[in-house]
Amino acid sequence: MAGFVRHRRSKRIIATLTGFEADLLRSLAAQLVELLRNEAAVPHEAADPMEELFAGSGFSGPTTEPDDPVLARLFPNAYRDDGDAAAEFRRFTEGTLRDGKARAAGTIIDTLEEAGLPPEPGSDEITIDVDLDLPTAEVWMRALTDLRLALGTRLEVEEGDEDYWYSLPDDDPRGQAHHIYEWLGYLQETLVLAVAG
Repeated sequence: MAGFVRHRRSKRIIATLTGFEADLLRSLAAQLVELLRNEAAVPHEAADPMEELFAGSGFSGPTTEPDDPVLARLFPNAYRDDGDAAAEFRRFTEGTLRDGKARAAGTIIDTLEEAGLPPEPGSDEITIDVDLDLPTAEVWMRALTDLRLALGTRLEVEEGDEDYWYSLPDDDPRGQAHHIYEWLGYLQETLVLAVAG
């Protein structure tokens, strides 16, 4: 398993992924895009003329925390002790934040496909060279963070619970999903180091 490194001469950030790893990453990113797009809350009815002016402009969105735990983790309340302020903040920001997170995950998909990932599932026999400039690498960092948060929330990962995960049998799907969670963390860490280097 290779992570990201910074090329000394070109300063570009590169990684070589197996076809299986690239397919897995593309699939996770696509699932996140689908969740962000399909679970978007229906805009509420405008309560005053100013709200009507902003309706459909991207500045009028949901006012309540999402029911889905992953979305609630990705879009937490901005004001824990002030429900009205949290609702107003969410109304003016969540739509834009959703779009940004979906675009970032889409960048992972686009980059992998541009690198030559075939439409059919790959294998460990083929490899994909991912080559990122600095701005694209920063988008990847944000998307990898979102992917880890989403998977960690679904798995209910908690700080200090490593013994539980390592005690699961090799064929337990939860343990396998946790290995993917750790792999995403590894990719994220090597990418951060490569960008900083």
